[in-house]
Amino acid sequence: MSRRFYIETVGCQMNVLDSELVAETLLRAGYTRAPSPREADTILFNTCSVRQHAEDKVYSALGRLKHLKERRPQTIIGVLGCMAQKDREAVFRRAPHVDVVVGPGQLGDLPELLRRVEAGKGPQLEVALDRRAADRRTVEQSFGRFDPVRLAEARPHPWQAMVRIMTGCDKFCSYCIVPRVRGPEQCRPAEEIEAEVRRLADQGCREVTLLGQTVNSYRSTSSGRTMRLSDLLERLSGIEGIRRLRFVTNYPRHMTPDLLQAVRDLPKVCPYLHVPAQSGSDAVLRRMKRGYTVGQYRQMLAAIRQTVPQAAVTSDFIVGFCGETEEDFQQTVALVREARFKNAFIFKYSPRPGTKSAELYADDVPDEVKRRRNHELLAIQNAISLQENQPFVGRVVEVLVEGPSKVARKGADSGETTQLTGRTVCDRIVVFDGPRAWTGKFARVKIEAADALTLFGRVVQVDG
Repeated sequence: MSRRFYIETVGCQMNVLDSELVAETLLRAGYTRAPSPREADTILFNTCSVRQHAEDKVYSALGRLKHLKERRPQTIIGVLGCMAQKDREAVFRRAPHVDVVVGPGQLGDLPELLRRVEAGKGPQLEVALDRRAADRRTVEQSFGRFDPVRLAEARPHPWQAMVRIMTGCDKFCSYCIVPRVRGPEQCRPAEEIEAEVRRLADQGCREVTLLGQTVNSYRSTSSGRTMRLSDLLERLSGIEGIRRLRFVTNYPRHMTPDLLQAVRDLPKVCPYLHVPAQSGSDAVLRRMKRGYTVGQYRQMLAAIRQTVPQAAVTSDFIVGFCGETEEDFQQTVALVREARFKNAFIFKYSPRPGTKSAELYADDVPDEVKRRRNHELLAIQNAISLQENQPFVGRVVEVLVEGPSKVARKGADSGETTQLTGRTVCDRIVVFDGPRAWTGKFARVKIEAADALTLFGRVVQVDG
């Protein structure tokens, strides 16, 4: 009888992709997927270390599994990903009932590590080298590649796929743990990426999202020629069957003219650009070691608006970073008001052990001030998002139908017709009624209402 696994994922799209690839690896190894932890004998947590809340959530879940492990000692519990790489042996100390701790660079070894646990060889730890433990080449090699051949049945939506084009990060922003837990920046060869996307197209995939920590810094060599992200997008645009290409997340300094021209000129490339600003204050950006000024960020926005006027731009902001004054925060407010982002993800600063900001600066902004700034900035952005969505009312937009909406799923609606959801090319969420059989198809939807987060409409045409 095969073992049944369950994966809970915390964190970014890179973690979501890693969990999908872990599932594919385990399915190939003879495992079957369980619908819930209660029905699994292998329970895995794919973790995030970007914010303290994400780690607290995982350790809390691990604590709740202690009694299950006592009742069912053959259950294997694993901690994967960024928190595993950061905390290493400390995971076993905080949760002694954990059996496997595996960093993101060793996920391909997971089936063998699980076999060792089953064989009675005790807890297993596999993580990459610390970035300061050896020379760059040695550290790079310790962060092993993990890009197995894709299985359509392992993806939540077979018509959509994320494709990793690079791993790691070399930016070393002072607040960020990613360069430590994901390793040095390494780009996959363009030929390898193209082959993967062709296989996905053969499986019926219609939309591909290219992933990288700073995706627009992509560089590789192909036939003696340096390939930039713009070149890769042009190469992938020729693949029959793929209708949409997206890419996240971008770094402001690498938003180059050739990339913007590719977004403008390649019909399959979605005019959606996620470019985190993090702050509107030069003083804060310097302490964050972001590597650009607010003026340079504004110049980048102007270049986007000039080259791709229809582009939807989104951003990230951290409020309450070390030393952030009220004047600094108001400068961030001014940037948000001026930029008119489609939406922005806003977070309270959370000091991460092992980062430069935790080492050099006091976390000196009171939590109540962080909360107030978070709520204020979010309210401003939500008002802008609502204003930016209103002009869509009365228009017809094309969406890729992703399936039942959150509301429909929560209501456990099992009828043939339900509330469906999809996204426009500019990444706006659209909900509408229709049969489940439309899932995976393209539909033209006339928008009848809008709020800050969602467009509401009715379908006027469905395209296979």
